[in-house]
Amino acid sequence: MKVVRKAVRGLGARRTRRANFQCFSFVHQMADTPVSVPSVLELARTIVAQAVRQGDTVVDATVGNGHDTLFLAECVGPSGQVYGFDVQEAAIAATQLRLRERALAERVHLHHGGHERMRDALPPDVQGRIRAVMFNLGYLPGAPEKTVMTRPETTLAALDAALDLLTPGGVITAVVYPAHEGGREEAEAVDQWAATRPRDRCRAYTYAPLNTLRPAPRLVILEKVAGHQLPVR
Repeated sequence: MKVVRKAVRGLGARRTRRANFQCFSFVHQMADTPVSVPSVLELARTIVAQAVRQGDTVVDATVGNGHDTLFLAECVGPSGQVYGFDVQEAAIAATQLRLRERALAERVHLHHGGHERMRDALPPDVQGRIRAVMFNLGYLPGAPEKTVMTRPETTLAALDAALDLLTPGGVITAVVYPAHEGGREEAEAVDQWAATRPRDRCRAYTYAPLNTLRPAPRLVILEKVAGHQLPVR
């Protein structure tokens, strides 16, 4: 009502009633409009797209089939850089092919290795300047055997490194899958890790559907607090 009163200040009584009617008609129309609530994967990309600018450096910590790698390569533009990590050769090969098909391979550096080695793999000149790090945990989608998957101990090491490597204002997105084998332990470990980060270092959030038949994927988000630089080693 404060917004309505401010919008119609100075109008006569008749014009005020008309303005109020138009305002409430608009609210009623909006109530009848379906709301598109993003999935955890969609929200992760939306957050990263808002944080990343042309020329930035970003990391895909779980390359998989390369969908997020391709997305990040488009976000940073021709003057930016993407560093990607995966322990499976098939994932690296599939992603290289996907990038070549879109003429984006030159801006992407793929590492066949675990994301816990992120700190050692990134050049010193980009450390502390990373704008975004994306994690999509679990196993490789489409793999015939789901025996190779991310593990809590290496995931937490990678998250620690990612937070150090971020520039102030940078973001981490981590999608966790508590329903698959071993996923609940990893999801709980990631939640606990995020919840216990110092508040003067980052802000931590979580996003997930609640009324599901089985534990649903959820998104953990961290935004590094402006002014918190990479520790001097």
